[in-house]
Amino acid sequence: MLNQEINLRRDCPATLIPAGDTLVLKEGTPVFVTQALGGSVTVRANSGLYRIDSGDLDALGDEAAKAVAREGQTGDTTPGEFSKEAVWEAMRQCYDPEIPINIVDLGLIYDMEIEPRGESHFIKVKMTLTAQGCGMGPVIAEDARKRIAALPKVEGADVQIVWDPVWTPQMISEEGRKKLGLT
Repeated sequence: MLNQEINLRRDCPATLIPAGDTLVLKEGTPVFVTQALGGSVTVRANSGLYRIDSGDLDALGDEAAKAVAREGQTGDTTPGEFSKEAVWEAMRQCYDPEIPINIVDLGLIYDMEIEPRGESHFIKVKMTLTAQGCGMGPVIAEDARKRIAALPKVEGADVQIVWDPVWTPQMISEEGRKKLGLT
């Protein structure tokens, strides 16, 4: 399904990349899926890139939506017991819409704290972006927040974007480097 032209079956909310502006791609707009990871897709249309959330994949048509969903499967997201690793795994399901590497392997997560609250937990995350002018930051941070908050025994999560230290490509994990062909 990647890089195959698809005409949208209905008007579809989308986020312009990298500006982060939300808009509607009109029914019939030809799009090319360039990335399908973490439940959302990145499409190229009208000489721009757009992120379409998982709840709007039906705009691609049933067959295309199913194929994109299969391509976008990234791992087990079934909630189990709460653990520090479960929080990290939840963040590994979040992707920069322009780079096919999750935010953990991109080196965007600087700090993660688990604050016990009785039988539950509150999670605090400090993350950065690959570029300070990227308007997708709030979208990526909210994706991470929602995934963390959905874990069992998590009362809530706060994901803050920070700029110190400034991100560099050297922060990409070994796994991320392999996926990008840098090793």
